[in-house]
Amino acid sequence: MTSTTVRRVTLSIAVVTALTGVAACGASGSSGGSDKGGKDSGRTVNMSPVAALRNAEKSTDKAESAKVRSTTTIGSVMGMSADGALSWGDGLTGNLTITYTGGTMAESMRKLGSSSMEARYLPDAYYAKMSDKFAQQAGGKHWIRYDYDALAKLGGGSGAFMKDQMQNTTPNQSVKLLLASGDVKKVGEEKVSGENATHYAGTANVADLAGKSSNLSAKQMDDLKKQLTQAGVTTETVDIWVNDQNLLVKAIVKADMAAGKMTQTAYYSDYGTKVSAEKPPASDTRDFTDLMKSTGTVGSGAGSVGSGTGS
Repeated sequence: MTSTTVRRVTLSIAVVTALTGVAACGASGSSGGSDKGGKDSGRTVNMSPVAALRNAEKSTDKAESAKVRSTTTIGSVMGMSADGALSWGDGLTGNLTITYTGGTMAESMRKLGSSSMEARYLPDAYYAKMSDKFAQQAGGKHWIRYDYDALAKLGGGSGAFMKDQMQNTTPNQSVKLLLASGDVKKVGEEKVSGENATHYAGTANVADLAGKSSNLSAKQMDDLKKQLTQAGVTTETVDIWVNDQNLLVKAIVKADMAAGKMTQTAYYSDYGTKVSAEKPPASDTRDFTDLMKSTGTVGSGAGSVGSGTGS
């Protein structure tokens, strides 16, 4: 095994986490569309899809925590599943077990001794716990720390977008994404995990959404749009299911990328569950930028959005 494998996996974890997040590629700002009919306190028979989704976004946001399980595929590059719990009441915190189930990413992980890892989210950084074999190549440390500010500086526009997504990717982001698309329709009533839910769907232009919903500078946005174009990302289709308590219970996001078609399905349950995430021991943690320096890659950037997963 070479340092190239360590470098590739280390970078890929950052990019994949930002792209797929723990819910879906989300938008973290204001949402568009007009509000017609309905009340914020609950659904009405004549409530428009936009009004219903605004209720869902508010209710999901106020719940502040939930259990989540998801699956993600990106062409032949990656297959991934995630299972755990997250809290977003005071910055994103939580724990997930992430398993790479297929593609070149899984092959790279297996070379490093394990196809799964523990992911820990704290308000200022994201931590990934790797295998013993990986630790042997990383100064004996099992945990990689991805400081959000450092990622933003390292990756230009895509790095700033990664920081924004890692800090703001919560269940209600997929609702905001659908609202911001300006293309929302009610599909019908369906069962999700045994409970009644309403299905909504729409299509969003990725570059435009990133521009109006991320807190990025003009230069960062120009950089990001170029990288989105290079990655072959143009539009996303979004499907969400909302239960009778106006809470998101399922989301599916699909996008065509240069690396292949991305599909993510996420389920949410047990809203309000208790979530705790502790900072890993410093003695067993290595910073992402320090690891990149040791492999001679600082300054090369985090890669264009979508390309780091398989490079």
